Amino acid sequence: MRIGIMQPYFIPYLGYFSLIKQTDRFILFDTVQFIRHGWIERNRILKPNSGWQYIGVPLKKHSRETKIKDIKIQMEQDWRTRIFRQLEHYKKRAPFYSQTIDILEQGLSLETDDIVKLDEYLLRAICHYIGINANISVLSEMGLYIEEANAPDEWALNICNSIGNIDEYWNPEGGLEFFDKNKYERAGIGIHFLKMNLNRYSQKRDIFEPGLSIIDVMMFNGPKEINEMLDEYVLVK
Repeated sequence: MRIGIMQPYFIPYLGYFSLIKQTDRFILFDTVQFIRHGWIERNRILKPNSGWQYIGVPLKKHSRETKIKDIKIQMEQDWRTRIFRQLEHYKKRAPFYSQTIDILEQGLSLETDDIVKLDEYLLRAICHYIGINANISVLSEMGLYIEEANAPDEWALNICNSIGNIDEYWNPEGGLEFFDKNKYERAGIGIHFLKMNLNRYSQKRDIFEPGLSIIDVMMFNGPKEINEMLDEYVLVK
């Protein structure tokens, strides 16, 4: 079995969904400390005229040691309305605006103060729309006994060992210099690093902004085209 493990991200970029598509099982790694200014509660879309801007979910204050699974959303703020207002400018130029808004309304309709639950729900909704047969699990809900990692690159290995019957572990290319491949090979697990080709698509403007939230991709491309984009990757050594 081929597995991917990532922290839960908020409406992430194309490469995250490619990792979901290329693996047999995808696990949301939510049992480690939350790090500020990451992608768990925010992502990027186009600004109305040029450049990009953040969209995001406000979080309640928490201690530095709080784990991702225990992070809560500030439900008092009307952050959903703010997100949809930030997306309104797409209506003038994006051919799939209505379809994208429909999916986001569905995904953001979940009444929860749990950021992991919200991220998971959105991932599932978007995968269904694109046509990805996603097998997504949340680590904290799996009831696994996982050995404590002695090094940061051992978390994924220990999760694989706990699940069992894992032949390959896939990770984004950013982990290429981070992971010790020998540890995985000694455990009989092949480790591969996915490099996404972020090919240009029409954003109806002069300067292309790559690597934005998949929201932007969905605005300008249909499910069939997006599914083909997800296969535009190489494995790097």
